[in-house]
Amino acid sequence: MRKNGKFLLSGKAVMLSCLAFLLIPAGFAFASPNKPFPQHTTYTSGTIKPNNVSQSTMDSAVQSKWDSWKSAYLKPAGTGKYYVKYQSNGDTVSEAHGYGMLATVLMAGYDSNAQVYFDGLYKYYKEHPSDNNPYLMAWKQNSSFQNIEGADSATDGDMDIAYSLLLADKQWGSSGSINYLQAAKDMINAIMQSDVNQAQWTLRLGDWATDSKYKDATRPSDFMLNHMKGFQAATGDSRWNNVIDKTYTIMNSIYNNYSSSTGLLPDFVVLSGGAYKPAPADFLEGANDGNYEYNSCRTPWRITTDYLITGDNRALNQLNQMNTWIKGKVSSNPSSVKDGYKLNGSVVGSYNSGAFYAPFGVSAMTSSANQSWLNSVWSKTAGSSNEGYYEDSIKLFSMIMMSGNWWTY
Repeated sequence: MRKNGKFLLSGKAVMLSCLAFLLIPAGFAFASPNKPFPQHTTYTSGTIKPNNVSQSTMDSAVQSKWDSWKSAYLKPAGTGKYYVKYQSNGDTVSEAHGYGMLATVLMAGYDSNAQVYFDGLYKYYKEHPSDNNPYLMAWKQNSSFQNIEGADSATDGDMDIAYSLLLADKQWGSSGSINYLQAAKDMINAIMQSDVNQAQWTLRLGDWATDSKYKDATRPSDFMLNHMKGFQAATGDSRWNNVIDKTYTIMNSIYNNYSSSTGLLPDFVVLSGGAYKPAPADFLEGANDGNYEYNSCRTPWRITTDYLITGDNRALNQLNQMNTWIKGKVSSNPSSVKDGYKLNGSVVGSYNSGAFYAPFGVSAMTSSANQSWLNSVWSKTAGSSNEGYYEDSIKLFSMIMMSGNWWTY
């Protein structure tokens, strides 16, 4: 999530001391995890996992990637609170916060302090509400933990935080100091109220996007279909089915009309002349707003997750085309993936970013035809060094998915 101006976080992350993690509140009562890592979830029939390494080797690689991520990015924010440091200057964003809450709840069992970190992240979220809806999170804070650049929300951070709370209810129960399930429901209802355009049943860019330019725009990297199915199940709110159906419709419209040869989705989509189209250049962040760039690079992971978990095949044609295209584009070498493409497949990027190659490993899981490609992406991702918060977060979640360790509400 980048709101006003794109950032590119690359370069070696500094591995800082783990002393910060000694700041655990005295007398904290741990709950035993109900779904400790590893989980070895059975995904949809016919899908695949890497087969060039053993399951235990994959599990160990995920644990190592988590340890590295935690050391570099999960930091104390005062007594009993934590935040995710996404830039060297100490700034953070709600996108990062959502990633941190998802990762800590998924790594519980392996990491004995996971609930401490999760609860500390929750407390930080509660201290930074959006001005537009108090259950949503203000999207950006500086190193002094002060809101900057507008105390409003970003949809991706809101959705990941809400979903992590649902998982926390399954992981630890809601009878402790935090009622995770009620907190999740409060936030899910707030997302429906403020982050969903109920005139179109589309996801807004955030609770701020209500003016004529932005109200009908949406961002494919927010297309977390499986999150939304969890939101519907937890609240019984059938309106989530409207959002799910519309999201699949938009994906297929973009695929059929603009990227039939690649299956790629743009960073932003706008409603124009009654049809959904890639956003024009400089719509919000820069010249590549209508290309496959640093927002939409997450779509192979986000969208494929719903197929892997539920078997919903409404995006399968698009995903299969994308798999075929990328394998051909880079001659099945993940080191040749670049950080940006036009929807017709021409290259606009120059860097081999883990934020781009790792999610293609998740989409490769849809078919045994992609086995060798999946193996290559796994090996590349597992063997990679730190690049920066954004790349490393996406690599971590892609590895959790590829190893079969993602589980859902």
